[in-house]
Amino acid sequence: PEVWLTLKDSSYYVRVNALESSDFSALSHQVRTLEKKFSLCGNRLLYCSTASDFFCPITEHSVRSNILERRVGLPWHRIVYEKPFGKDLVSAHEINACIAQYLEDEQVYRIDHYLTEELVSNIALVRFSNCIFEPLWNNRYISHVQIILNEKITVGNRGSYYDAYGALKDMVQNHALELLALITMEAPRQLTGEYIRQERARVLNKVRCMDALLGQYEGYRNEPSVNPQSITETFAALQLFIDNPRWAGVPFYIKTGKALHKKDTSVHIKFKQVDCLRVQQGRPPANCLTIQVTPNPSFALSLNVKQPGFSHEVIPVAMEFCHSCIFQGHGIESYEVLLQEVMSGEHSVSVRFDEIESAWKIVDSIKDMNLPLHEYAPESFGPLELINFEN
Repeated sequence: PEVWLTLKDSSYYVRVNALESSDFSALSHQVRTLEKKFSLCGNRLLYCSTASDFFCPITEHSVRSNILERRVGLPWHRIVYEKPFGKDLVSAHEINACIAQYLEDEQVYRIDHYLTEELVSNIALVRFSNCIFEPLWNNRYISHVQIILNEKITVGNRGSYYDAYGALKDMVQNHALELLALITMEAPRQLTGEYIRQERARVLNKVRCMDALLGQYEGYRNEPSVNPQSITETFAALQLFIDNPRWAGVPFYIKTGKALHKKDTSVHIKFKQVDCLRVQQGRPPANCLTIQVTPNPSFALSLNVKQPGFSHEVIPVAMEFCHSCIFQGHGIESYEVLLQEVMSGEHSVSVRFDEIESAWKIVDSIKDMNLPLHEYAPESFGPLELINFEN
């Protein structure tokens, strides 16, 4: 109760229409009044969790009303734009050009909260700080990679928003491709800010989509605020390749969708099989590194061992790091991390515009394929056609 009272007594509300400049003047007056009343230092953070159509007018009105000033230094003025940034490559360029008229890029944070999930932010650290992984992290040893972002929920009351975006724009363009970039980027000079963003951008620029499968769950068109004739995809499976020496020939599979059999956000890095003289029938199972982001955050590496007894049968066992088991009670919500990092000026949580540009090029190329839409049953694994796609 004490914490709630402190929060309540230090919170204020001003109703603002994003398209009305006079409303921003009222907000500006409130901000200046509070800064004077409490002798605040002048740091300001404007957080835009809105449709991207409003990013430009919010930025323009905020600067014109002096809520934000074009500046680098102290006191700092920063703005956060929640994903997705635009609806396609053209709109993303228009929004970015508008923002650049009013603010320095150093003040701008185009965020994807997935980058601050505890296990996601751990991916690069685990890879680059453990020498058992980095020498194997290439096409010589890795067979393929799967990135899964399955949701059990339907669109619910978000039908109006979702029907304008779909799985490709809502999940692939940001969450899935940012995960891909973290897994495949070259080693940055430092695991901070601009160094990480630079390597993510470089690898995304080399990604191309070879094949895709789109689906829509049964009953989607009957959801509230959804077009009864909607052709928006609620499911997407992609086969991608990265045209650089490290990853040449390695397929990357992305699968995401709503109304699937279970919630699962995970990455599966499948290593190549090896020949083993001790195995009498065929080759032993391939090793696999599984990174589970949700619902049970963990890292698990499968290894082959001999079945106990006189048999020479090989069985896979998992060496697992259960995050919640070891750090029980110490979990931090991704938005807590995000706000803390933005306030401290850490840019690794922010997506650089050339990353966004490359991601939209990939998504737009899939849209240009004019793929058919396959219906699938809710709480299933997705369209039946997925079996042929995965083979």
